[in-house]
Amino acid sequence: MISMTECSQTPATKENSVLVVIDIQEKLYPHVENRKDLRKNVVKLIKFCRTLDIPIILSEQYPKGLGGTIEEVKTALKSYEPEEKTSFSCCGIPEFENKLKDRGRKLAIIAGIETHVCVFQTTRDLLQRGYEVHVLADAVSSRKKADKKVGLQRMNEQGATISSTEMFMFEVLKEAGTPEFKQVAPLLKE
Repeated sequence: MISMTECSQTPATKENSVLVVIDIQEKLYPHVENRKDLRKNVVKLIKFCRTLDIPIILSEQYPKGLGGTIEEVKTALKSYEPEEKTSFSCCGIPEFENKLKDRGRKLAIIAGIETHVCVFQTTRDLLQRGYEVHVLADAVSSRKKADKKVGLQRMNEQGATISSTEMFMFEVLKEAGTPEFKQVAPLLKE
């Protein structure tokens, strides 16, 4: 584990964050652990980010073989513009890195599947490129529980912050009673 003295952790704000949703696809999604909670949390994150104008980048791993993004996630997005990839890391495609640079954000909020493969490799590569990364443990999954656990552990050891959907949302909001809080309050009750 990385201690706070070893790693400066920037709080998530709507100004510094970008949500990266990785490979929640039709042929892979049915096989991951806790898929209903994963879907619910990712949809909630997307709605939250859309409401607060936090940019969202979506990836799909080889959609010809794994299908497109699941319908509930597509529906939650304002526009459906996935970055298609065959590399496990999203950083393996220039279009992803260009979108990330264009957003001008240095804190990547990570959700998706599989934790120990595409989520891990994307997180590792983002950290190596100087981004800070928060991986939302309840918004990532793998086919096997042990793989998710090991993936989260390795990401934490490499400097990623392991967080949760609700923790991220409340961190961005900072306080109750604001117009933004009132806007997203229904999501917080889901």
